[in-house]
This record gives sequence, structure tokens and C-alpha cells, in this order.
Amino acid sequence: MAADQAKLLARFLEVTRALGSQVDTETYLQALLSAAAELTESESASILEYDETAREFNFKSVPWFHRDAIQSARVPLEGSVAGWVFLKVQPLAIDNVAVDERHYKKIDEITGFTTRSILAVPLLVHGKPVGAFEVFNKKGNYSGEDVLILETLAAIAAAALQNDLLEKSVQESQNEARELDRLKNEFIAITSHELRTPLGLILGHATFLKELLNGEYNEQVDAIIRNASRLKEIIENLTSVDNYQSGGALVRPHKVSIARIIEDVSASFGEMAQKRGIALKNETEPEQELWVDIDGGKIAIVLSNLLKNALTFTNSGGEVLVRGEQHPDYVKVSVTDNGIGIPASDLPRVFDRFYQVESHLTRRHGGMGLGLSVAKVMVEMHGGRIWAESREGKGSTFSFLLPVRLPEPPPPVSPFTE
Repeated sequence: MAADQAKLLARFLEVTRALGSQVDTETYLQALLSAAAELTESESASILEYDETAREFNFKSVPWFHRDAIQSARVPLEGSVAGWVFLKVQPLAIDNVAVDERHYKKIDEITGFTTRSILAVPLLVHGKPVGAFEVFNKKGNYSGEDVLILETLAAIAAAALQNDLLEKSVQESQNEARELDRLKNEFIAITSHELRTPLGLILGHATFLKELLNGEYNEQVDAIIRNASRLKEIIENLTSVDNYQSGGALVRPHKVSIARIIEDVSASFGEMAQKRGIALKNETEPEQELWVDIDGGKIAIVLSNLLKNALTFTNSGGEVLVRGEQHPDYVKVSVTDNGIGIPASDLPRVFDRFYQVESHLTRRHGGMGLGLSVAKVMVEMHGGRIWAESREGKGSTFSFLLPVRLPEPPPPVSPFTE
């Protein structure tokens, strides 16, 4: 008896361990059928899955020699052993199916298999029946121990089916997300392209009118130019992200001084800082140019977006500090402010495209949530890394690292290489 129990436990352990492996669901269910037939000393076994729409069962797993014959066969809810255990949510053993109307005989006719006895238990997922597990033709009568064995295997089978459903659901969600992202990128690309021509005409004619009107309507024309320029900036940001994600963006590196970029970009924001009453300071080590092999134009955009973000979210009387540091293998640039800060819950998503900390209904600051996304894209194009640190109400620091030399692109793979 002890030897039988040890064999039983060993078999259960074997099939349970396989549940966490990379075996496909059908192969695993076949292993459970084999274990069920072996442990209950039955001739065969099958797993049925209930179809709520059709109110009938289909065969989820059967021995390979019956698969072709009953691939499209169905078992009704009423007038079948599977239906009985499904509705009653309890096991059923019939030692002589010839005298029991609950046995659905049509499957025997289809397969040429003769069912003499049957034991069936419900498949349960979260306490709800989803199918039935059956074994057939025991050498003798089915016992309480056989019921316990089959219920245990049914629980394992239900877990496998649940895993399969979850994997399919995750895959479907991923496919939907990829398709939505593709449509979004396509929309952005088309919209950006179509907006550029009319926007260029607006800016060109507005600039011409400003010169022609000799100051009479300068305020109105300046408003047109200012807002058209803002639209142009938004389109360029959209295009920058789209080009990177579609593989259309290129990095054209050459030896560039980060110290010079910090100086130039900071100077371009001097007027904005002054108008907002914010002290804008630079800090680099004396006589250090911070040379790196980069696309200077793209890194200037990165720093511009970080500086604009810092100035936008810092109140009058605040301070913004740009710091550059030389390290053996990389250069670090950081932009620190003592502004309003970022809530901890929002910090992980600040670099996401279109993400905005403020609600669109309550936000006080402009922008589409693209500046930080563009910065992240351009830093990563150089093999660098960007991150943010912040305390709400205390301020934020945005930092990025750039390798001194760009990483070498991987060599092309020959189509003849195995």
C-alpha cells in the first residue's frame, strides 16, 4: 500500500512539475490523459471543454488514435455524462453504461470504441465548471481513490487550460497594442507631413506682412508668427519621435564640446528666464570642454527641451542650474530646478510620449507632452541614458549620460551565415 501511494505521489509530482515547463498545452494535456488512464487502470481518457454559446462540449484533448475521428464531434449538455457532472458539479462513476441513459452513445459509434464503464469529474476554474475529465473501461469498478486521483488531475488540467487562456489573452492584447501603435505612428507621420506646407505658408506670409505693415499691426502679426512657430515646434517633435521609432532617424556624429552646447542653449533661454524672474546658471569645470562624439544638433535639442521644461515648471524667484561633468567614459549633463516637482506616481512615466502630469482639464501649462519624450529618444540614439529625480514641491533634476565615443553599430549579417 505504501509503495502504491509513493508511486501515486511521484506521478502527481511529475505532471505538476511539467505544468511550469515550456511544453505546449496540447502536449501537456496528452500527458495528463496518459497519467489518468495509468493511475486509474483505465483503457482511455478524454478532456471536454464546455461551449457556453452552443451549450455543448467539444473535445479539448483525446488520445491521438481518436483525434481525427472526433475532431469536430460535439457532446450535448443534456443526455451525457459530461453534462451531468458539469451541471451537478460532482463526480459520477458508472460501472455499466449499457443500462444508464446518461451515457452519450454517438461518440462510440463515431470512433468504433466500446465504452463499458466511465468515471467523470468536473473541470473547475475559480470554482466554476468549464468542462469535464473522463476515463473509460477500468479493469473492475471505479473506487473512491480513483475519484480522488481524477479530481486531482482535473485540477491540474484546469490550471493548464487557464494558463493557456491567459497566454492567448496576453498575446491578443499585445497584438492589439502593436496595431494601435502602428496606426498612431501612421497618423502622426501623415498629419505632420500634411501640416508642414500650409504652416510654412502661414509663417512666410505673416513675416512678409510684418515688414509690409511698418508696425501698424505688429501685435497681431507677432501673435500669428508666435503661434505658428509653436505649431512648427510641435510638428518637429512629433517627427523626431516618429523617425526614431520607424528607424528613419540618423545620428551624424563629430567631435563636439558639450560645454559649448550648454553655453549656447542656456543663452538662448536667457530672455525666457528673465521674463519669468528665474535665475538661470551654468556650472562646468574650468577649462573643460567636455568633448564627445555626438550629433551636436540633436543633443542641443535634448538640452533645450529639458531647460524649457525646467523653466516652465519653476515659479518666479526660482533657480535653474545646468551642470556638465567629465567622467572617464562618459559626460554627464543635468538640469536642476527648485520648481513644483513631480509626484512620485507620475515620475516613471514622464518620458512617455504625450504623457502629462497635469490633467487636461486642470493644467495651467502648455505643451503636448512631447519634449521629454523627444529628449529620451535622442539620448538613446547616442547609446546614452536619461532619467529624472524629483520631490514634489521641492524641484526636479533631469540628467543624461553620453558615451565619449558612440558605440559601434553591429556588423551586417550575411544571408548565407547560419
